[in-house]
Amino acid sequence: MPCERKPLRYGHSEGHTEVCFDDQGKYIVTCGNDGDVRIWESLDDDDPKFITVGEKAYSLALKNGKLVTASSNNTVQIHTFPDGDPDGILTRFTTNATHVAFNSIGSRVAAGSSDFLVKVVEVSDSSQQKTLRGHEAPVLSVSFDSKDEFLASAGCDGAVVVWNIEEQTQVIQWPLLQKTNDVSNATSLCRLAFQPSPAKFLAVPVETRVHLYERGSWDHTGTLSDDAVTQPINVVAWSPCGRYLAAGGVGGSLTVWDVNSKLCVERQKHEKGFTVSGLAWHPSGSQIAYTDTEGCLGLLDGVCTGDNKATATKPTAAKKPAKDYDDLFDDDDDGLMDEGQSDTNSPAKKPVAGDDDDDDDFLIPSTGRVRNRGAILDDENSLDTGSLQLGQDRLGLDDDDDAGSAVVPVAALQAPQRPVYDGPIPSAPQKAFQPGSTPAHLTHRFMVWNSVGIVRGYNDEQDNAIDVEFHDTAVHHAMHLTNTLGHTLAQVSQEAVLLACPGTDELASKLQCLHFSSWDTNKEWMLDLPKGEDAKALCLGQGWAAVATSALMLRLFSVGGVQREMFSLPGPVVCLAGHGEQLLVVYHRATGFDGEQALGVQLLQLSRRRRQVISGEPLPLSHRSYLAWLGFTAEGTPCYVDSEGVVRMLNRSLGNTWTPVCNTRETCKSKSDHYWVVGVHENPQQLRCIPCKGARYPPTLPRPAVAILPFKLPLCQIATEKGQMEEQFWRSVLFHNHHDFLSSSGYELDEDAHSQSQKEQQELLMKMFALSCRLEREFRCVELAEMMPQNVVTLAIRYASRSRRLALAQRLSEIALEKANQAEEDEPEQQEENHEYAGIRRTSGFGQTEPTAGRYSSRHHQEEEEERGEEVEEEEEEDESGGGEVEMEEAAETRKRVNPFAKEAASPAVPSLTPLGKLGRANPFKVAGSGKPSSSSGPARVTNILDSMSSSRKSAPLSGSAGKPNKTPVLKPLAPRPKNKTQSTLLQMTGNKTAPKKPSESTEPAGDQQKRAEAPPPSSPADNTENTRPKTGFQLWLDENRKSIIADDPELEETDIIKEAMGRFRTLSAEERLSWTERAKAPSGDAAEMKKRKRAEGGGGGDAEKEMTEADENTPRKKKSLDPSAKLSAFAFNKN
Repeated sequence: MPCERKPLRYGHSEGHTEVCFDDQGKYIVTCGNDGDVRIWESLDDDDPKFITVGEKAYSLALKNGKLVTASSNNTVQIHTFPDGDPDGILTRFTTNATHVAFNSIGSRVAAGSSDFLVKVVEVSDSSQQKTLRGHEAPVLSVSFDSKDEFLASAGCDGAVVVWNIEEQTQVIQWPLLQKTNDVSNATSLCRLAFQPSPAKFLAVPVETRVHLYERGSWDHTGTLSDDAVTQPINVVAWSPCGRYLAAGGVGGSLTVWDVNSKLCVERQKHEKGFTVSGLAWHPSGSQIAYTDTEGCLGLLDGVCTGDNKATATKPTAAKKPAKDYDDLFDDDDDGLMDEGQSDTNSPAKKPVAGDDDDDDDFLIPSTGRVRNRGAILDDENSLDTGSLQLGQDRLGLDDDDDAGSAVVPVAALQAPQRPVYDGPIPSAPQKAFQPGSTPAHLTHRFMVWNSVGIVRGYNDEQDNAIDVEFHDTAVHHAMHLTNTLGHTLAQVSQEAVLLACPGTDELASKLQCLHFSSWDTNKEWMLDLPKGEDAKALCLGQGWAAVATSALMLRLFSVGGVQREMFSLPGPVVCLAGHGEQLLVVYHRATGFDGEQALGVQLLQLSRRRRQVISGEPLPLSHRSYLAWLGFTAEGTPCYVDSEGVVRMLNRSLGNTWTPVCNTRETCKSKSDHYWVVGVHENPQQLRCIPCKGARYPPTLPRPAVAILPFKLPLCQIATEKGQMEEQFWRSVLFHNHHDFLSSSGYELDEDAHSQSQKEQQELLMKMFALSCRLEREFRCVELAEMMPQNVVTLAIRYASRSRRLALAQRLSEIALEKANQAEEDEPEQQEENHEYAGIRRTSGFGQTEPTAGRYSSRHHQEEEEERGEEVEEEEEEDESGGGEVEMEEAAETRKRVNPFAKEAASPAVPSLTPLGKLGRANPFKVAGSGKPSSSSGPARVTNILDSMSSSRKSAPLSGSAGKPNKTPVLKPLAPRPKNKTQSTLLQMTGNKTAPKKPSESTEPAGDQQKRAEAPPPSSPADNTENTRPKTGFQLWLDENRKSIIADDPELEETDIIKEAMGRFRTLSAEERLSWTERAKAPSGDAAEMKKRKRAEGGGGGDAEKEMTEADENTPRKKKSLDPSAKLSAFAFNKN
């Protein structure tokens, strides 16, 4: 009967690991590379006791309550078992010991070492030692003869030696192994072993076979081999009865032979293919524990039990075949074939291997006759070959083993009765759990650990209690509760602690809530669930609680105890999570196969407009993993972690898909280490978790320390500069989706954080744009520009112009126009949404409540955008004069493209729906005498499309990726912000004094301010002063280039700015300086009058614009003298 291979357990850190059972078979004991000895009550023990014996533990042996270990401090130590108290040092070597072994009665210990020595030490008196010298390389393994007369050892010198212990001499030596210089380089550990009870053989693993040598004569009597073993055998172990020999090899082969028949009776493979480094038989002989070189512990259960039964029935079947077969036929009609009445030795009644249920279904068909009678009536030689083959496969026998055919007819007669299923194996469904909890069977455990607090459960002989501790004691003080009801589930929030216990035969499952935030005196309520319905998962939200039960129900309660809605779940619940008004449910939607879990997820919104956001979609998990943690980020985005350490977060902007944002396994030092997640934050980006060395969850004491891991999207080629910027950009987009969600849910938006995130995304887009420009990937540049908001496209155009990429700048200008049009169309929708949500604004607990913060950040944000554009340009260190010429050519081209847009925008007579707060930056010009803004946008009055785009920027920043307008709070009129002192213009230096303006002019559009600068009315005192004191060519040049100087060094004082400007002006060519001087001498007033006349004669914005454009084209460098941002800064400063 094939044995069952149990799932592996992580036991130690990566490296050589060994295993043994205690004398009674009650404990499995392992040691490993981490220096710990772990004592497991069973393979399922989630909290094994451990003893630290050194920095590394190389080998262990256990007998009579004495645990002997070989550790990295070159000693062989002894500890008491199972207490683990140190009991002295048995012996020392000059280097580390490699293997230790007890004799059969536990009175002596043998130890081999890397210093070529073998020592035999008395346990009762460690001063009595015998040293065996003769190996010429490190010793690999040692083994005592069961009669305590001989000792066998294997070494890296390739020799296997048998020693006479008393005489300390070599009895015989075989050169069997490959020579190496160190244990770590050996192809096999060659863990040889003497047979226990008959004490006839010494088993030595040699490459892919096991050699058997007869004790006494030391003749080679036989070899055990199997075709499935293709790599060297590492370790062998005899069963307690001495009949079977188990072997584990490189590559994970696990084989068991019957030594008498030399047949292979069990074949298994390590589930991950790791090298087997340790083997031990259970004292009963029914189990084999094994460890590997990666620190894992595994178990084979039911070893050779089928063969024992088969051999027990074989003699009976052989002696009286006629009687049994006659019984089969004669008693058929008498009903003796019914369950429990036929002879137990009858082969027909032996169930097929591995089938425990439905025995009568396949043994007795509905006709009452035996199905395999035809096989019995035929003579033995005419048995169906398929039946024989199937019987052999089920017993794990080789096709060509002659001796195996004696066993075959017994099983083969039944094998065809039921076809063998060879498809995918169903996975065991994952049990329900509380996120942030440790397993319920532990005496001291975390019932929950989340971002609010920690609930610990204690269940030992002295106490059964629950401790509740809050991270912020301002929420509530710590609580100690007696757990008389035996609560196993807990959840804690800012308002309450929710507990639940399973039901018993007498008592129903109970739900208990400690509502500590209640303002009345009754702060606790309790409720019984219907009989037969157990609470399986709990969660708390803002003002509500949810319980999922074993009856596939989800019940909602208010936090004060009012029963609310309830509904049925599509499958057994796995876990729940709540945050604010969101409820996340994960359940089994189907049976998984081959280690996979088939989970479904529901996300419900429990606000006034109740709705199901995600309805039963499959939950993506890593291959062969299960759900380990489920919850929300502090900002309210659902996320979860699977057992492979992959953290996934909901991407609301991509149709509610799940994006992997981190893999905690990448930061683990060892395969047996894990991170236990307790919280996720999007701003700042933090994954809060507890590192667990050699375990999946932390112990309650000492209090574990929380570590913070960074997030990283698994993009391709993350090591390159391009890959890094792409990862940072998309991570920023994903981790700031919550701004849109919270805004649409009616929460107050944290404008500062929002604008900061937009700035970060736009900077990354500009860096990627610059990188693509350097790599001459212009098509990629256009793709990146499509992702930019309108104001960043203008920076990209400027950058492309300076880089002398005119074709690229041309395409980017078209994109900018499209985005401007789109923004115009989106404005009315945005305004309606703002009004819709204005009435239900409320603070989210982490948003900013100051209404002015967002408005200031918007304007500040625009100024930073322009500065940032200058910085990116400076990085390239292009020749400024050349760049200027290209920029002028580009400006001429863009002016030509503006006109259709301006004419089209001027045509409708409907007033614009621009919110009042936008008038400070938008550039609509006013009709004379009416105070109503025309629906025309900035480009109609501004000759440079770059400037018009930056001025018509919307107050709500556009999303970095999609360019969609955000749903911001209702905007109020915005007073213009005074400029910094460092941004004062040369107008102040010439002694200009500006008359105080009317208050209504403070919200005047930029276009009107520019118009004043171009054609001032004669009544203005400032303008008269301007006419009497004309500017020089240098002053005109400084007005145009002041911003770039300040952007280069924002710390410059006014005098330093002028010095720097003079230095730069001198670097211009003589012709350029002359042209600036001539422009300064030209009467600006006449030019302005001429423009006025042209507008009046044209009578329409379009014709006037055409004439303006023609005039501008004929005037060299006209673009620079009309920069509205420079004029605007002058206006703002003089007003003060």
